[in-house]
Amino acid sequence: MDIIGFIIDNILLLILLADVFLILVMVFWERNDPQTVLLWIIVLGVIPIVGFFLYLFLGQSFYSERAFRNKAAKDREFEDAILAEVKESVSKIMDNELAEHPENGKKLRFANAMTKAGSELYTNSNDVRFMSESQTYFDNLLKDLADAKETINFEYYIIRNDEVSNRLMDILTDRVKNGVEVRLMIDAIGNNKGPKKKIREFKAAGGKFSLFHSTATCLLSPRKNNRNHRKIAVIDGTVAYVGGFNIGDEYLGKGPLGFWRDSAVRIEGPEVLDAQVRFLVDWRYATDENAVFEMKFYPDIMKMVSKGEDSIQLISGGPDVAYFNPIQLQYLNMFLSAEKTLYIHTPYLGPDAALLETLRNSALLGVDVRVIIPDVGDHPFVYWANRYYANTLMEHGVKIYEFHNGFVHSKTMVADGYYCSVGSANLDERSVKLNFETNAMIYSSRIGKEMDDAFMKDLERCTEYTREMYAQRTFFQRFKTGISRLVAGQL
Repeated sequence: MDIIGFIIDNILLLILLADVFLILVMVFWERNDPQTVLLWIIVLGVIPIVGFFLYLFLGQSFYSERAFRNKAAKDREFEDAILAEVKESVSKIMDNELAEHPENGKKLRFANAMTKAGSELYTNSNDVRFMSESQTYFDNLLKDLADAKETINFEYYIIRNDEVSNRLMDILTDRVKNGVEVRLMIDAIGNNKGPKKKIREFKAAGGKFSLFHSTATCLLSPRKNNRNHRKIAVIDGTVAYVGGFNIGDEYLGKGPLGFWRDSAVRIEGPEVLDAQVRFLVDWRYATDENAVFEMKFYPDIMKMVSKGEDSIQLISGGPDVAYFNPIQLQYLNMFLSAEKTLYIHTPYLGPDAALLETLRNSALLGVDVRVIIPDVGDHPFVYWANRYYANTLMEHGVKIYEFHNGFVHSKTMVADGYYCSVGSANLDERSVKLNFETNAMIYSSRIGKEMDDAFMKDLERCTEYTREMYAQRTFFQRFKTGISRLVAGQL
């Protein structure tokens, strides 16, 4: 019997053997938590043929870790080269700050730990503007883009094909026609319903456009599960935006979920240089165009140091740094830093084991831990997965609140009114294992107070979710909870 005939006659047996092999890989080689391993063992056991292909395209991490290893090495090489002088200045800034303000030792230890873990540089002379209202965000963003004189670098997960997205594309195209060098990058999954016609007009005018991963990659490669979830805009190398907003009418509250609660920051100062490098190394990965060393993107840092008094560093994570993800470390350090209060917004509540245990421990230590989640889900598995983890946290004293005035998409944390995170990363496993994410980590009592005030204002539009409410689930709801908590972090 020839080999092809043997394979055809024994295809089911071979797939079953392959499933056993994949289970062994999960147990002994991949860094998956027990819950994820259990999920895939069930899938491979119950639906072996379908499960085999689902695991290859959605579940495995060994391919992703190797596929992105080169990206991580190249990113670090370019970052070290372009920011070498800045790093020396940052080290002196931190030493001087500690000497002049020894009370800042805790903050500087936090920032130094993040830098050692691979995050961007800490700088302390920025002007940061916190925005929690959609209209304010879009008004500022579109104005800054329209005023651009030299360069625009724009990296977002989703750009819809609707009114505000078309306004954005018209502005970008107009800037190109007026001599501004514009680069636009969208995640391939997020571009599925994007403004195709406007993008063609943008490219015809001379704008540079790329998907983070090609369409072919998303059709044929497991990397489709590793989405570029970042939202970064850099204008003229002097202004940067980082946050949770995508581009679309729904983010202005005009979608089916109604009012949209989100957050972002506008940054002026030396930290913009890090946002610029972050974009350019991602652009190099997506396009093979190496523009990292083009000095037009980097204004003189000395002209930027007096912009303000806010300390900040950008924290980026993804499957390229899966072994030691700075996003996960950032959240762990925030939980550990909190001594009095810890306020969290997240649309997706599904922390991994380390984050879950540390957050529960914070509550046990007497920290006032409060979490706002939506009262509706924008994904079929999210609603009950959120409530499963809510119940687990409530067992140890964490307070959970359901937001009733639209949809909460904001991904923010503020500890003790000082340690502040605003960005794209949710408090779930996808954000710390699968997606490319960027947060702004801000050390500021001023921003902390604004975020605390915004949180308290949101509580007026919430009701507390309780363990009694969770216990009243119907049989069908309990079934949905079980399924949801297994699969929510994988989809």
